[in-house]
Amino acid sequence: MKGALKVVNRLLFYLLVAFVVVYSVFPFYWAVISSFKPSDALFSPDPSFLPLPFTLDHYKNVFLQANFGRNLLNSLVVAGGATLLSLVLGVLSAYALGRLPFPPKNAVLYLVLAMTMFPQIAVLGGLFLLLKGLGLFNTHLGLILSYLLFTLPFTVWVLVGYFKGLPRELEEAAYVDGATPLQTLLKVMLPLTGPGLVTTGLLAFIAAWNEYLFALTFTVGDSVKTVPPAIASFGGATPFEIPWGSIMAASVVVTVPLVVLVLVFQQRIVAGLTAGAVKG
Repeated sequence: MKGALKVVNRLLFYLLVAFVVVYSVFPFYWAVISSFKPSDALFSPDPSFLPLPFTLDHYKNVFLQANFGRNLLNSLVVAGGATLLSLVLGVLSAYALGRLPFPPKNAVLYLVLAMTMFPQIAVLGGLFLLLKGLGLFNTHLGLILSYLLFTLPFTVWVLVGYFKGLPRELEEAAYVDGATPLQTLLKVMLPLTGPGLVTTGLLAFIAAWNEYLFALTFTVGDSVKTVPPAIASFGGATPFEIPWGSIMAASVVVTVPLVVLVLVFQQRIVAGLTAGAVKG
């Protein structure tokens, strides 16, 4: 009886895993095969789960777009800049909040958490006026600073847990040797948070890479526009045609760098997520 129950539980577990995998992967798989199908095959009443007939026309159309390469470069600059700035400021803030004693740090932590609760649309008007007044509208720096609104609180909140979980003896030994708090952070504590930095940085990069609302509102033309609003502005042969094939192809192109990053840093990501689950 126990053996049969164990088999049933294992079978249910594998069925659940298969459902989660299919539910998660199928949309991306459908986008990939749709990007290789001719436009008339996308709306066939008998859809195929294989890219038959096969074509590369949608990818040609995407890369023949005069400014799509520029849009990719803009996304890389903006997402990379926002991630780098978030990690620099986030490490300093998280170390202070996680290791240094000062009375209002719990209030500051809750304030940081509260910043993530506001929808982007709620701060859109004020942020627009601020960037316009500072002369940062339609600039890479303006987008980077606006992205800090959601990447920086996330970075600080996650890294605080990593710093809290580090042994205090290491910090005390550094102080005994005459190190300053900044030297202790850079030479002792920071190297131990490598997996956390990689995980946090990658998640912040993905959020900035996929951001749409700020990029649509704070840019004009293609000189600074990032990939998400650029894809949304794709036009068909007529004003009433939506080029789904080109949209799918462009979506695959912009997803590939994220997949590559995850594959390259997968061991550090797993280590960082595991450490974050038990520390703090």
